[in-house]
Amino acid sequence: MTVKLNKKAFEHAKDLVRKGQTTKDERDDWSEHAPTAAEQNEYLDKHGWGDYSLWFLGVDDEMGEETKGHYEFPYGDFRRVHRCGVISAESRAAQYKHPEIQEALEKIHALLDGDHA
Repeated sequence: MTVKLNKKAFEHAKDLVRKGQTTKDERDDWSEHAPTAAEQNEYLDKHGWGDYSLWFLGVDDEMGEETKGHYEFPYGDFRRVHRCGVISAESRAAQYKHPEIQEALEKIHALLDGDHA
């Protein structure tokens, strides 16, 4: 599996944080705040793969671009960046040794917590 940073999603996330489109929740909230499969499908139907891709900081080049398996490390609910999603993804990126994605998530986390990255 070759997972790389989705640079467009990284820029999208930083832009959303700068615009205040965030939810400053706690790490353990992600299991409740993460979009369900039905919500993901609804978003895809309305917005397509291009917009869907902006909500995932990792892409798996071994999976087709128009498959959900291509997109990894979600950070929001298709409206806002969730602090809990960023923290959860940051931890998983470290665990699975994706340093470029981990670093991007650390920068988003710092922006959310008020540090300018």
